[in-house]
Amino acid sequence: MSLRNRVALAGSTVVLLALAAASAVLYPLISARLSTHANQTLVAATRQAPELLGAFKLKEATAAETPGRIPDTPLQIGGTTVQFALLPTGTGSEGKEFVALTPRDFDVAAGRSPAYFHDATWNGSPMRVYSAALADAPGILVRAAVPSAEVDAPLSQLREVLAVIVLGGTLLAVVGARLAANRVLGPVRRLTETIEHAGRTQDLSAEVEGSGRDEIGRLARAFAGMMTALDSSVRSQRRLIADTSHELRTPLTSLTTNLELLGEEQGFDDPQAPQLLRDALCQAHELAGLVNDLVDLSRYGQQSVCHTEDTRLDELALRVVERARARGTRVRLELVAEPCMVHGDPEALERAIGNLVDNAMKFSPPGEAVRVQVTLAGLVGVTDAGPGIPETDLPFVFDRFYRSPAARSLPGSGLGLAIVRQIAENHGGTVSALPQARGVRLQLSLPTLGGDRTQKTQAIAKTTT
Repeated sequence: MSLRNRVALAGSTVVLLALAAASAVLYPLISARLSTHANQTLVAATRQAPELLGAFKLKEATAAETPGRIPDTPLQIGGTTVQFALLPTGTGSEGKEFVALTPRDFDVAAGRSPAYFHDATWNGSPMRVYSAALADAPGILVRAAVPSAEVDAPLSQLREVLAVIVLGGTLLAVVGARLAANRVLGPVRRLTETIEHAGRTQDLSAEVEGSGRDEIGRLARAFAGMMTALDSSVRSQRRLIADTSHELRTPLTSLTTNLELLGEEQGFDDPQAPQLLRDALCQAHELAGLVNDLVDLSRYGQQSVCHTEDTRLDELALRVVERARARGTRVRLELVAEPCMVHGDPEALERAIGNLVDNAMKFSPPGEAVRVQVTLAGLVGVTDAGPGIPETDLPFVFDRFYRSPAARSLPGSGLGLAIVRQIAENHGGTVSALPQARGVRLQLSLPTLGGDRTQKTQAIAKTTT
């Protein structure tokens, strides 16, 4: 059963139960009120009987002197039949023409029993009867009766009306719930069709409607965001595969060519063999570096940072500079660092700063200075003295495999700055490239810790110094 049918069935079932419960409460209530109204009518009729007969004359009469003062046939007061009887003789309008007297009626007339209601049959018709002593006339019994049909007929009609309401309301609820389910679940149906289309065609760019503010609208917008992110991820993977295959093709081709030359007849006896071997080793190292950079890009490309702690950004920059100086370099490294505390992965942040420094050293001429600066605001800036980057290329500096025209002849995979951007984004930071009068300044900006912790860091740094 589809979701729309289940919703329609659930809605109609609730309406059916509600109408049935209302009918179950309403029918006994109306039945009781009709019965009460009929009883009140009978009581009112017996109270009007003295006025009808002239009670002031009945007080002076006796059973022996004035038997004719009691009517011989029942009287009518509105729609109520009234019967009189003079007891204990039984003279009056009782007998075959009306409901027969019972021993209890004698007790009621004599004042020994209270008035009472009971059901009886007269001329084949069920009646509701009320027996009471005539007010201020001991020994005279007055009985009022109405046909039971006056109560049963409205109740029968009420049963029919309630049955029609319950059945009609249930049918309307089924139709209304079905229409409402179609309207409410329409976005779900369209979302399902979009998902099925994406599954069949692998097209993740399909537009998903999600303009509502309810849960379904939120679901549609969340799915649209997921589709967009997944589409971006797939496109990024495809670009990475294409770019990687392009970058791997050149060193692999050169490596294969050199190895084939070494494998010819002369082999290592060829005078060019040492150079071919050196070229092959250089290309192998280039491939290894490219693979390592790809692994790091994938690792730092994860959204979550596994190991984080409070880290001195200035100390990380100092370690990077000292390590570069220890390796020996043809440029001068200048470090200007202020104590700065950030929260992040120390290894990843040190790798990002190292990539910035390596990039600046690669483009700076020998003997020139590479300036590394760390500020209190969590900014790491590295300025080189190289040829600079055209302004039109600045937005692409941190893209994967981007190589400026001046760098295409230099070694490198083109992934170093892309790794820097990935690390910065994982830490909630940003990267930027600013042109200088000479060279370019690459900046890594990270969120710092609160003011109190920064002041403590500055105090510790002063004490250490």
